[in-house]
Amino acid sequence: MNGPVNGPVADVRLSQCFISVDDHDKALAFYRDVLGLEVRNDVGFEGMRWVTVGSPLQPDVEIVLEPPAADPNASPADKQAMAELLAKGMLRGVIFSTPDCDALFARVQASGAEVLQEPTDQPYGLRDCAFRDPAGNLLRFNERPLGA
Repeated sequence: MNGPVNGPVADVRLSQCFISVDDHDKALAFYRDVLGLEVRNDVGFEGMRWVTVGSPLQPDVEIVLEPPAADPNASPADKQAMAELLAKGMLRGVIFSTPDCDALFARVQASGAEVLQEPTDQPYGLRDCAFRDPAGNLLRFNERPLGA
């Protein structure tokens, strides 16, 4: 459909996103202790574990750290394929925003996380950097220019 939608604007907001992790304790040490996210839930069920974290500045947005192929209907071959993709760092991660990309970079780099890109001024107006989390997921950190 092209053009504006008729009627009122839908009240739709992001509530949760999911990141596959292969070791919840390592993931917690990174997301909680390095990034400073708060743990909101830690649930085990049928041999799997889901940990929910989020920024204290965004109480209505959560990141669920889940096992690869957490879908109970996934075949053993699919679960194996997901685990292999995770090990290669081929699954998508998330993009965070930060008011100070350089300070965040220094803190995350000091944790031993794999650096993918040092802080760089991008031609599209952001300063950003990139790392892999302990499971190999790509994480980018964007800093918007003042006043943007």
